[in-house]
Amino acid sequence: MRITIDTKLCIGSGQCALTAPSVFTQDDDGFSALLPGREDGGGDPMVPEAVRACPVQAIAVTED
Repeated sequence: MRITIDTKLCIGSGQCALTAPSVFTQDDDGFSALLPGREDGGGDPMVPEAVRACPVQAIAVTED
């Protein structure tokens, strides 16, 4: 699995970081970012819910 965040779409709502805090965080400007080494989700079962929680669909998960 590969997680990407479209930084042009992200509005910084933080829903991803609230839903899957072991994978997502917010950068210094308040926008979503992946924690280092978590581009594959780290097996966190909450990643799909974090994707659904994004109000602007800025997060995509693709299978390798």
